[in-house]
Amino acid sequence: MELNPLILTLTLDPEAADFFTQLRTQHFPPERNYLQAHLTLFHHLPPTEKVIKETLEQICQKQPQITLEVTDLMSLGKGVAYRIASEELQELHRYLQEQWELFLLPQDKQKLRPHITIQNKVKPEEAKGLEHRLRQSFQPFQISGIGFTLWEYQGGPWKLLKEFPFQPVFEKTASKQIH
Repeated sequence: MELNPLILTLTLDPEAADFFTQLRTQHFPPERNYLQAHLTLFHHLPPTEKVIKETLEQICQKQPQITLEVTDLMSLGKGVAYRIASEELQELHRYLQEQWELFLLPQDKQKLRPHITIQNKVKPEEAKGLEHRLRQSFQPFQISGIGFTLWEYQGGPWKLLKEFPFQPVFEKTASKQIH
């Protein structure tokens, strides 16, 4: 029996997760929208590698939450996503790639291009229209990555396997405004 691959995402802070999931609910074709909004780090990890969970648990013992810059909108051709920038996230991703190099598929060996998809698999003109409407009021803003979430891919839907929270930040932070 072949086991389903694992997917690793960055867990978004609740306010950001709600914001992007609402957009996804509004703009993603309902028959294809199995998921909440997410930021995928690895697309196809082998479920038999125990080192995956061990590595994530080790990192999360020390890793503080990560500030992410939502810098722009990006066209996916048949969809729209928000572009995310964070050197800290890039460094963390490269570290995981080094740890798991022996079993990564080519797609997961590439440089991370972090984004959060809110629309996909629509006609290109529909995607262009949404990108144009969103761009009219877009202002860059910040969100937080607060951990990792490990999923089992089930041919469309994903099954939650485990969440790995980062260390909370205890200092007072200015309230963020999501646009």
